[in-house]
Parts: sequence; structure tokens; C-alpha cells
Amino acid sequence: MIGIGGCGMSGLARLLRTRGANVSGTDQSAQDSTRALEAEGIRVGFDQSLPYLPEATGLVVISAAVKADHPQVAEARRRGVPVLTYAEALGKCMLGRTGIAVAGTHGKSSTTAMLGTVLVDCGIDPSVIVGATSRQLAKGNIGSASLLASQPPSGFRLGGPTIAGGDWKGSPGVLVAEACEFNRSFHNFRPTLASITSVEADHLDCYKDLGEIIESFRHFVSLLPSEKDGGRLLIAHDGAHRREVTAGATCRVETIGFSPQADWSLAFDPVTRRASLSQDRKMIAQWTMRIPGAHMAFNAGVALTLATFVGADPRVAAASLCEFRGIDRRMQFLGEKVMAGGNVRVYDDYGHHPTEVDVTLRALRDFEHPEDRNGRLICVFQPHQHSRTRHLLDEFVKSFDTADVVIVPEIYFVRDKAEERHLVTAADLVDRLRDRGVKAMHVHPFGAIVETLQDLCRPNDLVVTMGAGPVHKVAEEYLGSRPAAAGGKGGVGS
Repeated sequence: MIGIGGCGMSGLARLLRTRGANVSGTDQSAQDSTRALEAEGIRVGFDQSLPYLPEATGLVVISAAVKADHPQVAEARRRGVPVLTYAEALGKCMLGRTGIAVAGTHGKSSTTAMLGTVLVDCGIDPSVIVGATSRQLAKGNIGSASLLASQPPSGFRLGGPTIAGGDWKGSPGVLVAEACEFNRSFHNFRPTLASITSVEADHLDCYKDLGEIIESFRHFVSLLPSEKDGGRLLIAHDGAHRREVTAGATCRVETIGFSPQADWSLAFDPVTRRASLSQDRKMIAQWTMRIPGAHMAFNAGVALTLATFVGADPRVAAASLCEFRGIDRRMQFLGEKVMAGGNVRVYDDYGHHPTEVDVTLRALRDFEHPEDRNGRLICVFQPHQHSRTRHLLDEFVKSFDTADVVIVPEIYFVRDKAEERHLVTAADLVDRLRDRGVKAMHVHPFGAIVETLQDLCRPNDLVVTMGAGPVHKVAEEYLGSRPAAAGGKGGVGS
């Protein structure tokens, strides 16, 4: 497995091993995930420059980041060893299982983790692969608070070969996985059940326009079994182009959203963070979110509904969601920087699309209310990919209205062609933000941003680092090495 250290790849490595495969792999450098694999007896190498494969290699699985000219891929081709992408291999693992694919432009990781932990608490015993890590995934949410410090974060959970409890007891075991539309990788999945949380323009480095994205989701839906064979889709009532996406679908299609017209209707009070789910105007479940934001309540509603699709008790599922504390890098509270007169509270988030930036900043302001303490919301946003920044520049400019100060480092360069670097810069985003009246600055490298925060931050300010790149290192360095301190009312994930 090439790129074995990634969240999805490391989980897949464990899953394949339980199926009887002799698994080894390589990655660019050692990290917590590779050390965990090695501790479990999976060999991992870190020299990818040589065209080396073990002599007995019968299959090579590559992560989405691995290029076709990678030396080990080239060696596999030369020897006639089959090469599968991560998505192709995971899709094959769904065969013989009750596969649940969580798709959508936004919310995949959070929804998948919520669903996985809920199913654990409901006795379903699922296998789960998430593109992020959570300390609650292995043991579930209920009663896990005392275990969080000792439980290592993981993006994988191994479940049983059959469903252990609930109305579907004895059916093929559940395998829950994110279904990403990038490069149409989710076309390789073969789920029985699926959800689509949203459909927006993104990944325009591999899609021509929104029309192609909609068509890609429509094809994904066509892969679900027919309704008579158990195929079932849960799709957002709004924001998912559901009519176009579900055109010609043979599976059962149901909608979910905050509209009373949705098949599964949600309600959410942002002040109390009380959420509820109804079907045909009948209350199914109520719970209180630990994580702020209507978008997170929506994700939780999707997870709860999917759980009922495989026989989970909605009351237990709701109790589980009350204890869900989030996943790493999704509105994650990291700690406080001690200052005389009021500490600076620091969060980190993976948001890298304009919609994600907007809803996250709004949710954090609504939850923290820094202005009530004469504090400001300061966002350090690292754009992810030049192509995404260029194609969605107008949308990005509008997404920071909730912030008081925006600091923008260099754009994180990944996957793009080299010429993209010259078509848009971080300074372009900063200039447009200033034209809109947002206080913005372009600062790099990360060390300079930390120094800027040290000079800029005042008592009771709120800082959030955002982006799919390594911008979280700014928050970690700013906080220093001391443990996160929960102060006042506590933070998300505290």
C-alpha cells in the first residue's frame, strides 16, 4: 500500500488484514498513524524513491495523492501486479457487507464519525473508515468520557461480519465509509445505503463545471441497488440538486432537512443547541448538540436517520449524539492562551470551501460571542489548492464577513499543475477582502503568523485556524506546549 499512513489508507490496511491479506506499505515519512500500524505488526517503509516491491506482492493499493509515475507504481506495472486506487479497493471491501456511503460536498467526515459512534452505542458493531480521527470511534459516545484521554484517536474501527443487534441482527456486517466525489472516486463504491448532504461546485481541477458534478452524483446514486433489493438514499431536501441527482434512480429516495416538506424534518435551536428529528410530523428523537452550528445538527440528523435504516433504536441513537464530542480538525477547541484580562480561545477547523468557511465562522461566533467580552474573531485561513482558490475566489471573498481579522498565508500547493501557481495568489484574496471592507493581511511563513498573533491578539479574542493544509501548526505553536485548558463554559470537543 503506497501512502499507507493516510487516515483512509491506514484503516483500509487494517480492514484488508482482517480479510486475510499480508499487508505492508510505504509512506513519505513516519507519523502517528504509521507508528500505530507498525505496532500492530504491519511493515512500513519510508523510501519511496526506489522501485522496490516485496517479491510476493500480489496487489498494490495507492492513495489518491500517488501519481502514475511513482517508482513503486511503475515497478508494479512492469511486473504485471494489479494496481487499485484506495476507492477501488474499499469498494471491493463493501461486497458482502451492508455498505453505507456518506457523500456530499460538505460534512462527510463529521457525519461518518457520528454515524459510526451511534451504531456502536446501538449495538450494531460497525466497521468504519473516516477521513479524520476521533477518540470515540472505537468505543462509542455513551460512557466514553472517562476513556477519552487514554483512547488513541483513530479513523478506523473494525466491526463484526454480521450486524450484532437491532432489527437487522444477523444481516451482513455494516461498513460505513466516506464517499468522496474527487476524481469521481465514489463511483467505485458498492453501497446498499447512502446519503448526500450537499452538492456544490468544488474540485474544479477535475470537473469542468457544476453540471458535471451533478452528473457525477447522479451516477453515484445509480450504483445503489433497486428499492426491492434494499437500496435506499437519504438526500438533503435543499442544497443538493436532488431532482437532477435522483433522476432515474431505482433505489428508495428520501429527503432530510429543516423544511417541513422534507421526509425527515429537522429543527435546531442555536442558543440551547437542542435538535429534533421528525418523520411525517411524528417526533422520532431529540438530543442536545455539544458542537455548535446548524450544519452540525444537520449532519447529526443524517447520521441518526441512517442508523435507523439498519435497525438502530432512535432513542439510543439520540442519547449517543448527546455525547458526541466531535472529530479532530472540525471546530476543534485546542485550548487557551493565558492573558491578563481574559484568555484567547483557540480553535482549529478543516474548512477549505467557501460554504464551510462561512458556516463555521458563524457557528463559532454564535457559540463564543467574543464581542460580548470586547474580543474579536481572528481567522488564519490557508487556501487549499490554487485551482480551488481561483475558481471560487468570488465566493471566498464573501465567506469571511463574520471575521474581524483574516490572516492569509501562502496557498497550499497540492495536486495542481505548476502553471496554476501563476494564476492566483494569496495576495489576490487579501486584496479582494480589503476591497470588501474586511481587515485582512498576507503573512508567511507560519512562524511569522505566530509572531503576528502574539502581537495582535488582545484579551478575550477568539482565534481559529482553517484549511485542509497544515495550518493547524500555527494554532499549536501559538498555544505553546502546555496542555489545552478548558475555561469558562468549555469548548467544542472539551
